[in-house]
Amino acid sequence: MTVLDALATRRQQRTTPSKWLSLVILCVGFLMIVVDVTIVNVALPSIRRDLGFSQADLAWVVNAYLIAFGGFLLLAGRLGDLVGRKRVFLIGLAVFTTASVLCGLSFSQPVLIAARFLQGVGGSVSSAVILGMVVSMFPEPGERARAFGIFAFVASAGASIGLLSGGLIAQTVSWHWIFFVNLPIGVATALLAARLLEADRGIGLGEGADVIGAVLVTVALMLAVYTIVESASFGWGSLHTLGFGGVAGLLLAAFIWRQAVARNPLLPLRLFRSRNLSGANVIQASMMAGMFGFFFLGSLDLQRILHYEPLAIGLAFLPNALAMAALSVGASARLIMRFGARSVLLGGQVLIAVSLVLLAISPMSTQYVRDWLVPMLLLGIGAGLAFPALTILAMADATPSDSGLASGVLNTTTQVGSALGLAVLATLSTNRTTQLMAAGNRAVSALSGGYHFAWAIGAGLVIASIVLAAVLLRSQPVADPESAVTEEEACA
Repeated sequence: MTVLDALATRRQQRTTPSKWLSLVILCVGFLMIVVDVTIVNVALPSIRRDLGFSQADLAWVVNAYLIAFGGFLLLAGRLGDLVGRKRVFLIGLAVFTTASVLCGLSFSQPVLIAARFLQGVGGSVSSAVILGMVVSMFPEPGERARAFGIFAFVASAGASIGLLSGGLIAQTVSWHWIFFVNLPIGVATALLAARLLEADRGIGLGEGADVIGAVLVTVALMLAVYTIVESASFGWGSLHTLGFGGVAGLLLAAFIWRQAVARNPLLPLRLFRSRNLSGANVIQASMMAGMFGFFFLGSLDLQRILHYEPLAIGLAFLPNALAMAALSVGASARLIMRFGARSVLLGGQVLIAVSLVLLAISPMSTQYVRDWLVPMLLLGIGAGLAFPALTILAMADATPSDSGLASGVLNTTTQVGSALGLAVLATLSTNRTTQLMAAGNRAVSALSGGYHFAWAIGAGLVIASIVLAAVLLRSQPVADPESAVTEEEACA
């Protein structure tokens, strides 16, 4: 085949709409799941009032979802490789949509918490296989970079969209509808996915049905996430935290031993021979731990210091989402093809760290335009660069039969890192606020001081992820100039 024939083939492939339409379907399904993580936050006061939650019990509306989501990711990713990723995606979507209706219909605390747990299971099962499906649909490096950029935008901007939509729905209708809106979206997405997504058979349950390993890792991850989210209430040195954390650690160690001796392991340890896969997961955990608290603590700062209403909080985060969109959809792919994923990742991480440093050193009495707008934009740009590049590095060495599992591992790392970071930053922020109030500071100043301290710790964690990226990751080959121009023409 001549060079002209190859270029003609590539151009013909780019004009085929089916896989890009499939990507849109996957992104809509994933956006619904991601948005649900934050859309509940702005409705919590209304839920507490209507169902009579105490402050401590109210946290379980969020924690039940996080525990189930983090616990089932690895198992769901492997099931996608075994029985087919399309099938697992549709099952997860059905469970999530059904659970959303149950959440909206909830009339008591136990019903809502149980429905939220089921929602987490559905979200976990559905989202665990998406990256593996993207890898299969886009084998060509330039297209894959663009696809990962779009997916990363959906994943990153979902938090902002959740705050905005949650505030709008909670203020204009009722908290029940933040769950009911998932019904038409879920049904439409499932119907389109069943019709348009390419079916895959999987490698068969006989090639990896490690039931013991599945039970060990699922229980271990659920206990680990439970320990992390409850550490804010019990303290890191408490018997509760150390006890449950120790049990989770023992179960995880037993799982690793099981994978080393099992004939068909759930998680083949050979995956971690890939330096980029192993390094990317460590970096993802550190980076998410540093920046995930930005949305949770940032919304509290805007609410309690600047006295923003829920809808105003969502609008305040809009520049962050727009900046992510501008970089993730197209621009990040061209930069990755031109300079390589590792270089783009490092540049994005630096911008994220700078944004958190600016928040940490801003005045205690903040103003949105003066103190928030630039960090919002920098964080959005940095995330729009960093997440697509890191995803490409993590998935680069995954084989077709293991791509679902690699996707599940990366998603698990993201969730556990996010939960750990939020627990650590929230605890440190609360402790700092208590110290400042004990020293005689006013309540508003003490709250602001706690949030600023959390920004500083978050910046430190992101800086640590920069060092890890520079040391652990290997550079990926970049496109030659002619290929880069071709990609740019395609994006245009």
